[in-house]
Amino acid sequence: MEYISSPKNDKIKQAKKLTTHKYQKEAQLYLLEGWHLVQEAVNSGEQPKAIYATNKFLEMRELKPFYNKITEISEDVASHLSDTKSPQGIFAIMPRQLATLDAPLHGQYLLLDGIQDPGNVGTLVRTADAAGIKTVVFGHQTADPFGAKVTRAMQGSQFHLNIVQEKLTTVVKQLKQADIPVYGTELNPQAVPYRSVEAAPQFGLIVGNEGNGMQQILLDQTTANLYIPIKGKAESLNVAIAAAVVMFHLVGD
Repeated sequence: MEYISSPKNDKIKQAKKLTTHKYQKEAQLYLLEGWHLVQEAVNSGEQPKAIYATNKFLEMRELKPFYNKITEISEDVASHLSDTKSPQGIFAIMPRQLATLDAPLHGQYLLLDGIQDPGNVGTLVRTADAAGIKTVVFGHQTADPFGAKVTRAMQGSQFHLNIVQEKLTTVVKQLKQADIPVYGTELNPQAVPYRSVEAAPQFGLIVGNEGNGMQQILLDQTTANLYIPIKGKAESLNVAIAAAVVMFHLVGD
């Protein structure tokens, strides 16, 4: 097994580049960091191109099938590659692959319209995973699903469901053509309380930007726009919290 001790090694330089959007797009690869994420990836059937790990990870059972792809690295190299203050010491170079929408469309969909905060994006994906929603669609103004902070915030849920990146107006049109209701989340004169809509095996739910909400063009396309009645004095709910309430209601028992 190869051992790399210097951050100046060419392989390490190339791996470090895969933390940036530009080089990820060019190589169609990205760098995944942390034992939990690497473990979730390989347990879900994902195939890493390479694994860089410090000594403490080399005997992990989940990594045995990838022995020929593992390079041992020093703590200095791990610190260089890491996007965190306390690196765990394991990284995987993964294909930068997104899912595509099934045809015909069926099931339950969460659509992210301009969600910018990586923590919110990660929480939304994890909540969709927990609720049993199988597809999350990232609109083009939403944070990059392969950004280091986003992948960390998703905590492995990205490997349990379909992550799609698509123009949301197109997806909404396709959902409605398949007779799947599409709900927005916006408080406006036409909006109805979320509990007035029954749980269903098929729906699309759109959640909008943290500051500006959903795009008007999407609000105009929805079957109905839903809101959560606020009984206290809080002005609003965090987008991920609000989406969680509505998601679990729409999915039902």
